Amino acid sequence: MPTVDEDRLLLIVEDDDSFARTLSRSFERRGWRVLRATGLDDMKALLDELPEDEELGHAVVDLKLAGGASGLACVQALHGWDPEVLIVVLTGYASIATAVEAIKLGACHYLAKPANTDDIEAAFARKQGDAEVEVTQRQTASIKTLEWERIHEVLAETDFNISETARRLGMHRRTLARKLEKQRIK
Repeated sequence: MPTVDEDRLLLIVEDDDSFARTLSRSFERRGWRVLRATGLDDMKALLDELPEDEELGHAVVDLKLAGGASGLACVQALHGWDPEVLIVVLTGYASIATAVEAIKLGACHYLAKPANTDDIEAAFARKQGDAEVEVTQRQTASIKTLEWERIHEVLAETDFNISETARRLGMHRRTLARKLEKQRIK
């Protein structure tokens, strides 16, 4: 297991607990320290509690949060708190307008779900704002997205037990393992 790099602190703002847990575990396995928030108020409370000697360098923010809240408010608040934080916005509802707005508010990148840890780390590495989103590709991926969201949900319900998740989804364990490997979740 990789050692945790104290300099790589990541905040995930995501209201879907199963997706947030999956993403957190994946980043933790790569040596990141992860903080999780479910919305703007939760995020602000975490930031207020962050010791002064700790530096938040990266954040992943979901565009649509519980209760119809927008992740754009989180992006704006994070950018106002520290303009150096690299923010990647994730969304299942990609559009050029929201991509441009996210970049204007301080996000460095905007990715359509399902995005894996590799995609997010690559976005952090690029650092320059990039509002290019392939909306047509997103529309054709909707069935894949629904399948992936269901896999995440059942994985969380089974505490990440691959065999039990495969049984509940009615698929062979190896098939599920291949799907997870494709998304770089181990």
